[in-house]
Amino acid sequence: MILAAGRGERMGALTDKTPKPLLLVKGKPLIQHHIERLVAAGFAELVINTSYLGEQIKAFVGDGSAFGASIVCTEEPERLETGGGIYNALPFLGDRPFLLVNSDVWSDFDYSTLYGKNVDLAHLVLVSNPDHNPAGDFGFDPVDQCLTSMVPKGDTGEAKGKTYSGISVLDPSLFAQQTAGRFPLAPLLRHGIDAGRVSAEWHRSNWVDVGTPERLVLVERSLSP
Repeated sequence: MILAAGRGERMGALTDKTPKPLLLVKGKPLIQHHIERLVAAGFAELVINTSYLGEQIKAFVGDGSAFGASIVCTEEPERLETGGGIYNALPFLGDRPFLLVNSDVWSDFDYSTLYGKNVDLAHLVLVSNPDHNPAGDFGFDPVDQCLTSMVPKGDTGEAKGKTYSGISVLDPSLFAQQTAGRFPLAPLLRHGIDAGRVSAEWHRSNWVDVGTPERLVLVERSLSP
């Protein structure tokens, strides 16, 4: 599943008439880069949630055949947040774990490493903390693979966490106690982590949260010869 329902307010005028997933990087919309890399990794059945200017996204991806995929787009008349958007798409995602990717991140993560991955409730891909999220989202010790829902403090009081990359594998049972409507994903993940039912890995290579015009330019420059 590709998350593509966000408004992209921090992009300013760039998203007044264009949804963020259709902003160009090296001449291609962000979402096309994701689709092509997912298909190359073996993920040919995709679900994309849409809301803001969603008709443009649906018109661009079509049924997915142009990309060698089968694509279903779900609609959210009002934004349901991440958790609610996934819940709304569950009828199209089946009853086995599925890969989740935020459309507004850029990385060189190898999606094929998560193909067919077995999880309990979830498996998260974490990254080193960017400047805009210095404390991180979760505690994670890469040596013992220990994941904690709260970010621990070091001896000098500094936060020792990692940032959620927007890439994960989720089991539908993560949403077993939920009902339709607007709700975030993070509390479900934290509850699962506290129960010892969520795993994680640390991606140490390239990753950018493409949330501002400046970061969009950063990605464009990083791909220039």
